[in-house]
Amino acid sequence: MNTPPLRVAVIGTGMIATVHVRSARAAGAVVTGVLGRTPERSAQVAEHLGLPHGYADLDELLADAPDVVHVCTPNDQHHPQTMAIIAAGIHVVCEKPLAVDAAQADELTAAAERAGVVATVPFVYRFHPIVREIRSRIAGGDLGRVLAIHGSYLQDWMLDEGSSSWRVDAGAGGVSRAFADIGSHWCDLVEFVTGERFATVTATADIVYPTRPASSGPSFSGAPYPDPVPGGAVPVAQAPVTTEDTAVATFRTTHGRIGNVVVSQVAAGRKNRLWFEVDGTRSSAAFDQEQPESAWFGTETGATILVRDPSQGSPDQRRLAVVPSGHPQGYLDAFTAFVGDTYAAVRASRDGGVWPEGLPTFADGARAAHVIDAVVASAGDGAWKDIA
Repeated sequence: MNTPPLRVAVIGTGMIATVHVRSARAAGAVVTGVLGRTPERSAQVAEHLGLPHGYADLDELLADAPDVVHVCTPNDQHHPQTMAIIAAGIHVVCEKPLAVDAAQADELTAAAERAGVVATVPFVYRFHPIVREIRSRIAGGDLGRVLAIHGSYLQDWMLDEGSSSWRVDAGAGGVSRAFADIGSHWCDLVEFVTGERFATVTATADIVYPTRPASSGPSFSGAPYPDPVPGGAVPVAQAPVTTEDTAVATFRTTHGRIGNVVVSQVAAGRKNRLWFEVDGTRSSAAFDQEQPESAWFGTETGATILVRDPSQGSPDQRRLAVVPSGHPQGYLDAFTAFVGDTYAAVRASRDGGVWPEGLPTFADGARAAHVIDAVVASAGDGAWKDIA
């Protein structure tokens, strides 16, 4: 029980990087430092977060030999940075989407497997205890045979035509924005919960404003300092938008069932509403990420609301329920649970132990990349596409 804490470093200085730092600390790691786009930015954020070091560049970070590196940079930087981390033999957490396309994601997955490093992707909604309870009940047959899967993931942070970020730029974020950013979460979650695998897809997408500011501040509040696109924090020009604000995708699973999702980043009043429903022959189940402490279960004779309770339910739900019922758990708790399970896998890989069940790996990140590519291709020509 005297195992020293893991040493971890974080690449990135935006909102999500600060979440990784908080979760790493909460999971018992020592955060050695942070790497930003410049040495000055690294030092600034390291001081603000109380970290011992702001790295000058990636080489300096790798030379410090952390046990794990968290990659929280724009999407186009994931592949080169993560390949360098894997080549150094260091375990890695990389934000989603894992890469700008499926080919890069597959390359990262193969490289991590060859190197024998733990490589995970923060599909953190898997770590809400209630999600694990729904999954357990579906696996146990409580819902019967799955008949349909449907839902949405809605946000409003791009509602104003003056809103922008690096994510709008296809060069930095990839050819998909809304679906790659949040639709990927929905697809991973419902495949994880139901055990159903999407096989084909037809999709359509929409861009609501033809132009947006060419540069702006952070995507979301919460970064220690604004992290604008290089070139200035004040919008100076309009740029054409080629990445979608909304998308609708209809899937067929390998068992022939239908799944459907509406994805939007321009849904007024919806801050982060990931919602899904699974309809079965015996019962239905629904989950709303903005109300993560409960789930809805319906039958022909009525409906019930199940509230998280660590004294009840499946073992996996109890494991992740870290406070008594009535003391709300939320997104940061789910994120910390994901990070904690990643670090448990790092220790298990070193000591010959067993990885925690349900940990999203690079294989899951690559799976999401293939779904994204198929959605983009279908939205381009309106045809059904196979998901590789």
